[in-house]
Amino acid sequence: MHETTDGAAGQGGAAPRSARALARARRLHALARFWRQYRSHRGGVFGLAVLVVIALLALAAPLLAGEESRSVTDATGGALEEPSGEFLLGTDQFGRDVLALLLWGTRVSLMVGLLAAFLSVAIGALVGITAGHFKGWYATVVMRITDWFLVMPTLVLAIALSTVMARSLWTTILAIGVTTWPTTARLVRAQTLAVESRPYIERARALGGGHGHIMARHVLPNVMPLVLAQTTLVISLAILTEATLAFLGLGDPTVVSWGGLLQDAREAGAVSSGNWWYITPPGLAIALVALAFTLCGRAIESVLNPKLGVSR
Repeated sequence: MHETTDGAAGQGGAAPRSARALARARRLHALARFWRQYRSHRGGVFGLAVLVVIALLALAAPLLAGEESRSVTDATGGALEEPSGEFLLGTDQFGRDVLALLLWGTRVSLMVGLLAAFLSVAIGALVGITAGHFKGWYATVVMRITDWFLVMPTLVLAIALSTVMARSLWTTILAIGVTTWPTTARLVRAQTLAVESRPYIERARALGGGHGHIMARHVLPNVMPLVLAQTTLVISLAILTEATLAFLGLGDPTVVSWGGLLQDAREAGAVSSGNWWYITPPGLAIALVALAFTLCGRAIESVLNPKLGVSR
């Protein structure tokens, strides 16, 4: 009798472990299949490689360029020196190494881009899922507000928020995040409506599933691939917007960013004086990172939705 009970208990205990192992194996298989399809896109692989290199440079900035490289009083070079063996990208108007400033700016620009994109996508996903689920007057009001944000120029709204709030990185992140979510909301709402028309949603409701259960357990997992692809595209937009705000003098003056370098170069007359080494590197860095995130986003979209027909 004891042996039968122990055996049953042993079988009962093994079942959950087997189920967990099976679920883990399925996730690993899905990730492996995703990577096989993703690496077939040359543009996506190139973009990912560029982002990995830039992320490593950002992490290694304190080692490659010391804290003193950002100081105006501790500058070791002359004002606006041309590129040389000592300063590979020349110096700025204060005699600071432009290459060191570019490395430090990588950390700030990536951080602002990632956090602003996360805030933007989170707002857009929340608005899109709830509008697609509840419908009725709530969806009508929310989507009219979304349409208003869509027709308003994003940069103008971001400039307005940056002007009335204190100049800091968090102000820039907030200004970008709360002005770039409408596109994500529209896309997620359309996907939510498609998901909620499927039979298993009706079965979940018939079995007593509440609004929170349906949105969290059934809708959200199905819209996550779209949210992931949209995030990579929003990051590039956030980095470009941050650079624009900093170039207009609305960024945090106490930190070094790529947009801030462009603003400093403009104020120093780098364009009219022909100091190309001051203004060109941050501009190219912004364009390269934006291109890399866009290529990654297009590749992810193509893998998750082959009907898009994105070229490889």
